[in-house]
Amino acid sequence: MGSDTFFSSILCCFLLLTFASAAPFISDRVFESQAFTGRALLQAKKACSVDFENQNYTVLTSQCKGPQYPAKVCCDAFKQFACPFANDINDLTTNCAEVMFSYINIYGKYPPGLFANECKGGELGLDCSNVKSANESSTSHTINLPPPHFASLISIASFLIFLFSSF
Repeated sequence: MGSDTFFSSILCCFLLLTFASAAPFISDRVFESQAFTGRALLQAKKACSVDFENQNYTVLTSQCKGPQYPAKVCCDAFKQFACPFANDINDLTTNCAEVMFSYINIYGKYPPGLFANECKGGELGLDCSNVKSANESSTSHTINLPPPHFASLISIASFLIFLFSSF
């Protein structure tokens, strides 16, 4: 009985970590200015692990065009590009959001704040749950994996099967 409790505790911890790692939204915090006032010595950010320099920005630059910059078209294109990186962009301990927006502005020559002003989501941010990934780097080979929330559902189902089979 003791080992069942121990195993159940470990499984619960795994499920909690799985939920914490799933990010089907891009937080609105990534659009906020990251300018710090005062000393920022203890607030230094880690380097981004995503190579935004070599990403394919065509989904943005081919759809979101000025001078009008239609909000729906630009926001849909932005989500197609950014949603595959939602976990990295939402991690405010890294500089991923700043790096991504700097390259978006370099490649697209967009006006400052275009996506922050035009793309508004719900209270959780921009919804990435039904966005198809159009961002495949031409310099790397990628494997298409199911979204993180799919892994959460599988984990929950496995836990429930285990829980009910032990009784």
